[in-house]
Amino acid sequence: MKSLNINKVVIIGAGTMGSGIAQWFTQQLCSVELVDNSEAQLQKALKDIHTSWDKLAEKGKLSNAAELKKLISIKMIDQVAKDADLVVEAIIENLEIKRELFKKLDAYFEPHTILASNTSSFPIHLMAEAVKRKDKFLGLHFFNPATIMKLVEVIKGKDSSEQICRDLYAWFDSKDKKPAFCKDSPGFIVNRVARNFYGEPLRIVDTENEAKEKEVDAILKEVGGFKMGPFELMDLIGIDVNYSVTCSVWEAYNKEPRFAPHKLQKQMVDEKRFGRKSKRGFYKYD
Repeated sequence: MKSLNINKVVIIGAGTMGSGIAQWFTQQLCSVELVDNSEAQLQKALKDIHTSWDKLAEKGKLSNAAELKKLISIKMIDQVAKDADLVVEAIIENLEIKRELFKKLDAYFEPHTILASNTSSFPIHLMAEAVKRKDKFLGLHFFNPATIMKLVEVIKGKDSSEQICRDLYAWFDSKDKKPAFCKDSPGFIVNRVARNFYGEPLRIVDTENEAKEKEVDAILKEVGGFKMGPFELMDLIGIDVNYSVTCSVWEAYNKEPRFAPHKLQKQMVDEKRFGRKSKRGFYKYD
């Protein structure tokens, strides 16, 4: 059977997650177009990707930085080539906005193009309702930073082609990712399990207290063997992103208490203390 070829890739969304996914696909020598409705965000993303490659080259860990820079480009949506092999959506976690986007993408790209969402919490079949190519629609959930984290969840929707899912699993496996087949349920595998990794420490600390947060992080790293504690990890991911995912998983499970968001998360978001990207979260960053 002919193997799946992924040569041309379009990433929609030039935020932290989208730019990381775009960088990783480029490093697999795919031709990548990174798309966003903000020219400033696109320029920032491309600069950050180039800077990352330059640093790796200086350390002797990357020998083809110049080649990679020629493989990636930034585009507005109406400038993108219509013959992409794969399109990955990595925009805000808002179901209606995603559905509206996929409706437009379905009409824009050629029939062979596979459409995928990097959603961390929404069921794939709900987004698939917006497209006609339901067999070529699935979930591909990457983890931040996408260039380092090997896991990618391959989520088969109700009407997704079994063969396409298996082919993508094999393709990622051949590129040294660690793919995992997931059931199409809220939060899939990792984000369903992770709610307790964040939720219980938040309930233990209860109110803002950096000493307690450091203590919890230290215990989970030293005793639990985790590379990062929950408060460090929320700061890295973005407390706003983490809170949004928590809310959507909680609502999808009929507001089951163990998935409930915590008041401290909401407080941090309301105060625009998102973590590393805003220089202040549970901890301060220079």
